[in-house]
Amino acid sequence: MSKARRALFSVTDKTGIVEFGRALVERGWQILSTGGTASSLREAGLAVTDVAEITGHPEMLDGRVKTLHPAVHAGLLARRENADDMAALEKHGYGEIDLVAVNLYAFRETVAKGNVPVATAMTKVDIGGPTMIRAAAKSHKSVYVVVDPADYGRVLESLDAGGDGAALRQELAAKVFRHTNEYDGAIADYLESQSKAALPAATAEPGDQFAVTLTRKQSLRYGENPDQKAALYTYPGSSDGLAGIEQLHGKELSYNNYLDLDGALLCLSPFAFSPRPAVCIVKHTTPCGLAIADTLLDAYKKALRTDPTSAFGGIIAANRPIDRATAEVMGELFVECIVAPRYDADALEVLQKKKNVRLLTYPGIPGALENEPKDGAWSRLAEADRASGRFLAEQGRRPLAFSYRSVYGGLLVQSPPTPPFYAEGDAGWTVASRRPPNETEADDLRFAWAAAFGVKSNAIVLCKDGATLGIGAGQMSRVDSSRIAVQKAADSKLSIEGAVLASDAFFPFRDGVDAAAEAGVTAIIQPGGSVRDEEVIGAANEHQIAMVFTGRRLFRH
Repeated sequence: MSKARRALFSVTDKTGIVEFGRALVERGWQILSTGGTASSLREAGLAVTDVAEITGHPEMLDGRVKTLHPAVHAGLLARRENADDMAALEKHGYGEIDLVAVNLYAFRETVAKGNVPVATAMTKVDIGGPTMIRAAAKSHKSVYVVVDPADYGRVLESLDAGGDGAALRQELAAKVFRHTNEYDGAIADYLESQSKAALPAATAEPGDQFAVTLTRKQSLRYGENPDQKAALYTYPGSSDGLAGIEQLHGKELSYNNYLDLDGALLCLSPFAFSPRPAVCIVKHTTPCGLAIADTLLDAYKKALRTDPTSAFGGIIAANRPIDRATAEVMGELFVECIVAPRYDADALEVLQKKKNVRLLTYPGIPGALENEPKDGAWSRLAEADRASGRFLAEQGRRPLAFSYRSVYGGLLVQSPPTPPFYAEGDAGWTVASRRPPNETEADDLRFAWAAAFGVKSNAIVLCKDGATLGIGAGQMSRVDSSRIAVQKAADSKLSIEGAVLASDAFFPFRDGVDAAAEAGVTAIIQPGGSVRDEEVIGAANEHQIAMVFTGRRLFRH
């Protein structure tokens, strides 16, 4: 057997592999390889020994079996300091393998595309690769194992340094076990999600075990406050949620920017399939203005008038591309971020003059809308509108259809909320009062219920003509939230006469209804379900208020 040091290459990501192989050959190494990797190396003029030559067995089952052989694994696992191990290698005619460069089939990247059949996904489950790198990592006392092309240079530097390289080999071994853990976790997540795919998201049950493996996407300057460290982690290969955001202009996003963006897209999600443009303005993760209109510009103006003071330094989210006219008016207000499916070229030119504003897009409309939907139904949406609509509709969803939040010492897991889509109307609602809402009130109630979805509890939202007038959020008392909503409308000189009110939970007493009637509210939408519902309904009837029960609570803590 040749005493030349041997390296085994088998990579999906061929970045830098030719250069790495050439550098090892120049240092006297022999290269073993398989399939496409071997072809790439030979095309570059490098001498390569096929793994089949050292195993004495051809690849079989369309390449499923090629490195699963004692000639490979004995060469990796033999303890160089153990005389019996080395004698066993010599007896069977095997040689040591001193370096492995392997990266795995692109499973995560494949399933991240969505709607991937199980049979297709299983073709991307690597068997030989994980087995080799685990064996090499176990033997890191003697073997270099590289799963990341970024580490090729470090290995060469270690070989040239003349030391034993033990520290680097141990670091690389740790990287292997982290890598295989993430890989197996992605496969388990996918298979479990497929087994639950037939279930509505809201009925899926969290399993006995819950494992999350994330990759750092971006280090942030600081967290909520300058003395806190922070980073953004996402699912490897995923473009779900905020991982799908693309930044076109402005400073790097901060920790608080990401929180507000999450809140903004969540607030906008009930209007994913709206037949009319919608704009949401968010401050501290809850809306301070939300509106729909026949044009994006009018929707923005209506949203802004709700609370222009709080809108300063906030985030604007839109469900339609930003046009020049809207961009010019948006540019008059200082905001941290604007996020939309895309920007018209002249709109982008206007907004990029604002050095500090962060301009972002979420996956969606690649060009002008065609066949503008009339009723917002998903099945009737133009194909160009579906991607952005789906992105908004699924905002907040994660693999396995669960969402989760950290608490001190643990993690809370729940199925995600389904947005009460404005376009879907009033399915399942009941009129609790003697007087039903008139047509105008009914449309405003649909809007108000959708708007309440993104407001922190206790949530009270006053609306009229497809726009918020006053928002009360995050208070310990529902009555306090009502007072704040009324005061916000008064501060903005907006009349509540003839407005509707949405409450994210039931009214525990009639005092909230009495206060709403005094302010000029003519219709109320709420979940119902209080032990005092009859008392509350009675108050609505006394004031000739139309009251609708949805049968669903919209708490957002």
